[in-house]
Amino acid sequence: MKIGFVQFNPIFGEKNSNCDTVKNLLHGVSADVIVLPELFNTGYTFLNKAEVAMLAETKNGKTADFMLSLAQEKKCCFAYGFAEKNKNFFYDSMALMSPDGLIGVYRKSHLFFEEKKFFQPGNTGFHVYTYKNVKLGMLICFDWIYPEATRTLALKGAQIILHPANLVTPYCPDAMITRAIENRIYIVTADRIGKEKRDKKELSFIGKSQVVSPKGEILIRAETEECVKIVDIDPDLALNKKFNQYNNLFDDRREDLYFK
Repeated sequence: MKIGFVQFNPIFGEKNSNCDTVKNLLHGVSADVIVLPELFNTGYTFLNKAEVAMLAETKNGKTADFMLSLAQEKKCCFAYGFAEKNKNFFYDSMALMSPDGLIGVYRKSHLFFEEKKFFQPGNTGFHVYTYKNVKLGMLICFDWIYPEATRTLALKGAQIILHPANLVTPYCPDAMITRAIENRIYIVTADRIGKEKRDKKELSFIGKSQVVSPKGEILIRAETEECVKIVDIDPDLALNKKFNQYNNLFDDRREDLYFK
């Protein structure tokens, strides 16, 4: 299976331009699953909830139409972050879109910093979806710091974690090596790059999108460049939870001792 990520610098509020950038970057690219950054279509630095309301969409909105068209054109499944409107609530969400249509939506469980001013905490829980006989799980950005999130998806059978992000701290890329090792899974993190300055707020994003193997190998990692990177993997490697001939990472868990 070929998996990878798109890393670029979204322009705040310019949804059409951001979608065009993604499409142009993917020219000539072939893959089975590709991850785009968190809030790839809108940008990240909202100033108020009115901006969220203006830019948010339903899971079947205009961006979903674009992603379905792109999935069909590229014969590829895409995981992408967007601001989701659901009734009177707004979520930092991601969708999994195949050439056959929407597979699932995940709402960010662990909101970071001022995201709490604009979004509701996610209420979807952690679900695993199947594409081309491979089980996929979804997390968004700051979810990385909670090992329970990754472990829940791994216990449910996820072979690959798809992880859109807008990272402003330096810890995640290296931490995901540990998450991959302790769960024996692949993790694809798609971060954005650049700076976003709005009013008195300015954020810098670290890039360093990557794909990590179940053995903790960095199969591909970007730096701060705009790019698409794809790598061939064997998803079946994530089915083997043996650390050595005596230790199975899941069978050896001591649930009788945890949280006591």
